[in-house]
Amino acid sequence: MDMTILGCSGSLSAPDNPASGYLLRMADGREILMDVGPGVLAQLESLGSPGSVDVIFSHLHPDHCSDFPSLVVWQRFHPTQAAATRHTLLGPSISALHLGRASADHPSQVDDFSDILDVHSWHAPVLQDAPVAFDDISQGTVYPAHHIGATVLYAAPAVHPTESYMIRVEEQDGSSLVYSGDTAATGHLAALAAGADVLLCEATWGERDDGNNPPQMHLSGEEAGQAAAEAGVGRLIITHIPPWGDPEGALRGARRYYDGPVELARRGMTVSIGS
Repeated sequence: MDMTILGCSGSLSAPDNPASGYLLRMADGREILMDVGPGVLAQLESLGSPGSVDVIFSHLHPDHCSDFPSLVVWQRFHPTQAAATRHTLLGPSISALHLGRASADHPSQVDDFSDILDVHSWHAPVLQDAPVAFDDISQGTVYPAHHIGATVLYAAPAVHPTESYMIRVEEQDGSSLVYSGDTAATGHLAALAAGADVLLCEATWGERDDGNNPPQMHLSGEEAGQAAAEAGVGRLIITHIPPWGDPEGALRGARRYYDGPVELARRGMTVSIGS
């Protein structure tokens, strides 16, 4: 698979960087849009593919989903590039209601976008469950598998103020990407990321959490590096740094614990994963 970073600014858009949005091009030809934050649709338009994407959400805070109503307009009404078939939407259990309200014409209405999207919810254990080895996850005994075409996806619960998930994306050849979404430290991240080729991990707090940040929300660079080292991933990409954040500090923190390749996500960056 190839991942193109459409935007990676944390918490809100930056002047030259949309908020969270990642386009995955899979070996079977499917395109999967992972989060749809503000500014992401314009970047997707430049690639010519808004009408053909499946959509998955880590969670539904505005910086990860607020361009979705405009994506619905494109897929439903574009005169030449509307959706030619129903695509998959995979996200939190609140997706149909929350996104339907955001897309509706009136506050009392909920847009039913089943004409263009087949909506499904992540299945994952509750957060209090102990993390398990990914071999158990991949066998479906703990984390059920989801499928978009030939792509297999798994979710683990994140630590965040709203219903949130970390996501593992696997190709048929076994190559894999794990996306932390937004989360505070949790053993589920290293469990889900075990042996992954790439860990795309947030590090909102910069180098380390100094204890003055809101609790149960985000990771530091040190915590991202610790998760990458514990999981034994092949490559760590740091993302979700806010415009006022400390990207270089996040890199320093990650490298303190993880000795593999580490780099910052950048808008427009394309990452090839697997063969």
